[in-house]
Amino acid sequence: MRKELIERTTVLELIPQRAPLVMVDALYSFNETEIEAGLSVSSNNIGVVNNYMHESGIIEHMAQTVALHTGYDYFLKKLTPPTGYIGAIKKIDIYRLPKVGEELITHGRIIQEFLGVTLIELTTFCNGEKIAAGEMKTVIAKTDESQ
Repeated sequence: MRKELIERTTVLELIPQRAPLVMVDALYSFNETEIEAGLSVSSNNIGVVNNYMHESGIIEHMAQTVALHTGYDYFLKKLTPPTGYIGAIKKIDIYRLPKVGEELITHGRIIQEFLGVTLIELTTFCNGEKIAAGEMKTVIAKTDESQ
């Protein structure tokens, strides 16, 4: 079993999503440019139909992995984690759908980050098998304080 950096309940404090939209529940590794996050696929997850998580659920898990990277970075700096959005999906290939009971592990590597826009390469594994890969841009929402 993988060792988590933080408790699963703390993950919820680092992302803006709330149930039933939470699609990350573990943080396994983190540095300035990389993250490894997980999700135990359950029948309660958005995007699960007939015991399989569909493409939209995998993509949301990937996006929330990016949100967790940002949230944990802000947490370490003792700042409030911001809200962000998917700005663009460059390309995502999905090779198979995970079943309820399986765990997703997504590795993200930041390619570029500038003015709240992050371009990140993401690869998702299930039982050691690569099931999805691609790139997306995420954008941190402007707040009254950041404008």
